[in-house]
Amino acid sequence: MSFAASPAQPPPAQTPTAQLPTAMVVSPHHLASTAGLNILSQGGSAADAAIATQAALAVVYPHMTGLGGDGFWLGYQAGSGQLYGLNGSGRAGASCDRALFARLGLDAIPQRGPQSVITVPGGVAAWGEAHQRFGRLPWADLLQPAIALAEQGYVLSRSQAHWTRVNQSHLAAYGGGNNPFLPAGQVPEAGGQVTNLPLGATLRRLASAGPQDFYQGEIAAKLVAYLGHLGGWLSKDDFARHSTTWVDPIATTYRGYRVCQLPPNTQGFTVLQMLNVLEGFDLPAVGHGTADYYHLLVEATKLAFADRDRWLGDPDFTDIPLAELISKPYGDRRRARLSMAVAQDYSAPTVGGDTAYAAVVDREGNAVSIIQSNYFDFGSAVVPPELGFPLQNRGSLFSLDASHPNALAPGKRPFHTLMPGLVLNGEGHPHLVLGTMGGEGQPQTQLALLTRMLDFGFDPQMAIDLPRWVWGRTWGEATTQLALESRIPQAVQRDLAARGHQVTVAPAWADQMGHAHAIQVTPAGLRGGCDRRSDGAIAAL
Repeated sequence: MSFAASPAQPPPAQTPTAQLPTAMVVSPHHLASTAGLNILSQGGSAADAAIATQAALAVVYPHMTGLGGDGFWLGYQAGSGQLYGLNGSGRAGASCDRALFARLGLDAIPQRGPQSVITVPGGVAAWGEAHQRFGRLPWADLLQPAIALAEQGYVLSRSQAHWTRVNQSHLAAYGGGNNPFLPAGQVPEAGGQVTNLPLGATLRRLASAGPQDFYQGEIAAKLVAYLGHLGGWLSKDDFARHSTTWVDPIATTYRGYRVCQLPPNTQGFTVLQMLNVLEGFDLPAVGHGTADYYHLLVEATKLAFADRDRWLGDPDFTDIPLAELISKPYGDRRRARLSMAVAQDYSAPTVGGDTAYAAVVDREGNAVSIIQSNYFDFGSAVVPPELGFPLQNRGSLFSLDASHPNALAPGKRPFHTLMPGLVLNGEGHPHLVLGTMGGEGQPQTQLALLTRMLDFGFDPQMAIDLPRWVWGRTWGEATTQLALESRIPQAVQRDLAARGHQVTVAPAWADQMGHAHAIQVTPAGLRGGCDRRSDGAIAAL
């Protein structure tokens, strides 16, 4: 992929302390944030608002997320003090094994087209599970904002127009003659009004028949039929067998806070490892934005990614020593490998992806950190014309090497980059709800936000606005380069290069750094942060 810099603009003003809101939604598209806030204003719960926000993102941000992708939830229920996790990732179909690709003469799973669609999309089932357990409003009400956007239209963002143009050939090849993303076979212009009537009809069907229709009803039948028409392999039984998994979050302590993530098959544990390594350093004494600061965070990232690439897969198939990996003694041992003078060597990692993250806090103090993704921009680019949404290509992450922890097997969930974050204060209540899109960059961006807010005291908007970096792969390109936004001073860039970092300079506000969002819970109310690299907004009551 290519990367575009967002135009520089002043950061959104923070709400005065005396007027801080008590309910908030932050997402990468302002219409989706508004949809979630409308649900909160109607008395909906944080879970209700999260579903409405993600459904709206499926319409207005379809290149990043949608009904055809997986989703992960990390949430907090104020009434019970319960922290919960929801793994909404799909499993490989029963016929999707390594022998299938060997017979085709392939040594890797294709990244686009029907052969990349080998896992069942799990995001919609996760919506249903969350609503059944934590919802307040009727299910159908939550989809109404998205239905209105799909049927009545919305203004096409520059982001969607750009990624549609990048993927025009794929969308034309796998999306049929009536592809809603290519009206009359053309890429629509940014700023124009667009609709997605097939997606509107699909959402109406979901609203009336319920989320189970996606897996056992009319929607499932259409998905399987279209995939079969293209030569795909997922079956009706694969969809009918899908189930969402409730999981216990994992955590570590850092500077008096409890930082929470989801367990594998996500890469969330990497952030906990990074924090355990950094806890042995006095970051305020190191100084924010210094060469030492960037060097420390990058080197901690490499240590965690080495473990991730060694161990991460579906825990139902791989015995992962998770408790040890996120323990303090292990962090101490890993820290001993870090040199302040020289950058460590590292082989290129092989992960990327596009994603949409949203944070929600309601007036009762319930919090939801939710992330959903197609994996690549427009996923597999397979768009069943009657349904109006792309199917994910998350299964292309599987390895065809039988010895790899992420080796393809029927019924297995792939390595996942998706990782919603949540930080609890010393009393066990939410302090930060945060996350980002960005594939390989997700743990690194979360690390930047966490150190900036917990070590240096920046508010969420400033933590997001300060210059960012990403080490390693940026979508579609395996690399060990360290990309620094050009706003990072040249003296710091030169210092890092002298230590052995393969420094490259990215635009001042580069998309490759991800689209991060956060809500900070304070005794006076909520403070939000929204990434200007996105089309998002903070919506609050």
